[in-house]
Amino acid sequence: MKVLGIESSCDETGVAVYDSSAPAGKGLLAHALYSQVELHAEYGGVVPELASRDHVRKLLPLVRQTLAEAALLLDDLDGVAYTAGPGLVGALLVGAGAARALAWSLDVPAIGVHHMEGHLLAPLLEPDPPQPPFVALLVSGGHSQLIAVEGIGRYQLLGETLDDAAGEAFDKTAKLMGLPYPGGPHLAKLAEQGRSGVFTFSRPMTDRPGLDFSFSGLKTQVLLAWQDSDQSEQTRADIARGFEEAVVDTLAIKCRRALEAAGMTTLIVSGGVGANRRLRAQLAAMAEKDGLKVSFPRLEFCTDNGAMIAFAGALRLAAGQHSDAAIHVQPRWDMATLPAV
Repeated sequence: MKVLGIESSCDETGVAVYDSSAPAGKGLLAHALYSQVELHAEYGGVVPELASRDHVRKLLPLVRQTLAEAALLLDDLDGVAYTAGPGLVGALLVGAGAARALAWSLDVPAIGVHHMEGHLLAPLLEPDPPQPPFVALLVSGGHSQLIAVEGIGRYQLLGETLDDAAGEAFDKTAKLMGLPYPGGPHLAKLAEQGRSGVFTFSRPMTDRPGLDFSFSGLKTQVLLAWQDSDQSEQTRADIARGFEEAVVDTLAIKCRRALEAAGMTTLIVSGGVGANRRLRAQLAAMAEKDGLKVSFPRLEFCTDNGAMIAFAGALRLAAGQHSDAAIHVQPRWDMATLPAV
């Protein structure tokens, strides 16, 4: 089953084609991504109306490009998947409208995909993919969640952030230290030049039981440290290093707790912060030490992309699930409400 996937939930336009009949790790036939980072940089954040308009301009050219790279025609498609939420409502409607129109014209089924389920399943796109049950750490600009996964669509929330998500904390911390937009990747790169131990920040909520996160207080600690410092380039790097170590340590501690609580031995990590080198290295070292398995998506699939939507949609379409002909999007959408496959 060849499925076209469309991602347009925020500031990246992603398109991909996935063939569910191909062997594991080889089903992705082609994918393309356009980022709006430059468009929003002068505003220091995503402007929803500009994001929606740019999706309109970029989506159909990306569809044509992806089909050409896959050596397919529109008539070769067996289904269409699109991000139906969560996300910016205008941006979601662009992808949903285009997907529904394509599916109707081709007389094939279409399905709205949960954006975070797409992220959760992204590591399964790799060769030798992990199989449920496992614990998923979803870390991005909008989400920090630990989820016990018994199967596709069988999700139990173990813990989540009570305020800022990890990626959001990265971006806000970078901004308060004067780093350019988007701040998270710039802060992580700067942290590589910092000295460990010069600045030590708390590991929030690790001194008590539980699997929830809180990063807003950590952000305040960094602000106070920055304001009281000489604000030199080396100090900026040292603070970035201390902040990154605090976030990574916190995530690793909570992941170990979640695996123990769920009685599972496999961890998967998805979302934009899943590309962080220090996080990957620390979780890999933890897994090796404790006899666990940890899986990550390739770096290009940590951020929003069409491949994860095509894959998640293909799984559900193959199970006989599909959406009706109306264009539905859900800016807020609880993943626990998804049906099992």
